Parts: sequence; structure tokens; C-alpha cells
Amino acid sequence: MGGNVDGRWYDGEAGPLVRPYAMTGGRTKPGPHGVRFDLIALVAVGPGGAGGAGAGDESLLEPEHRALLGLCRAETQSVAELAAEADLPVGVVRVLLGDLLEAGHVKVSRPVPPARLPELRILREVIEGLRAL
Repeated sequence: MGGNVDGRWYDGEAGPLVRPYAMTGGRTKPGPHGVRFDLIALVAVGPGGAGGAGAGDESLLEPEHRALLGLCRAETQSVAELAAEADLPVGVVRVLLGDLLEAGHVKVSRPVPPARLPELRILREVIEGLRAL
């Protein structure tokens, strides 16, 4: 199946392989600030990734960064969706998104914590009130 061919990792069906740690430079956490990306956090193109002032820096990005940025340009996606679409491990996607966030290429909206969501009872009362109108 896989093996070492001429000093490179190779898979007969997939072709040359790049190990996840090579894509992240050995890093396992996103950015210097340790930002944590929830699987359901939504990622969209930021000011530097939409052809704005920081767009010139895009040519300096690695192919994996550009691929994630391209997916975000198509539509806002969750971290889990980006990992599936890019066919990359979630840990790798989180590190790469940390790079893109730090450079201003993407923006992330975090999910609403369950403690801040309205209670089901309140929602039912609102629905009943609207029906009574």
C-alpha cells in the first residue's frame, strides 16, 4: 500500500503523501494565542482574504491555506465542513485556520454557548402567544 519511494512517502492509489505535521510545521495548536476552534464555529473570508488590502499576502500562503481560503470564499462553513471538504484532519485545519485568522484572511464566529440560549419553555410560551394573536 504505502511505502518509501526515493526518500518520499508514496501511496499507490493516492500518489505522494504529505504528513499532517509537515502542513502545520509540527504545530498542534492554532496560533500563538492558543485560539480554540469549535467544530461548529463558522469561518468566513475576512478583510484580508476578500481581495482587500491584505490580498497581496495571499501568494505567500501554503497550498493548504489557499485551499481553505477558497472554500471559505464559496460560502461560510463550519470547521467540520472545511475539514471534510479539504480532506484534512480537523487538528490540521484548526492550525491552518489559526494562521489565516492571525493574518486577517478569515473571520470566525463562535457558536452561542448553550447557557445563553433561551429555555424551551420560553420559546413555547412565545409561540403560544403568537398563535393567540
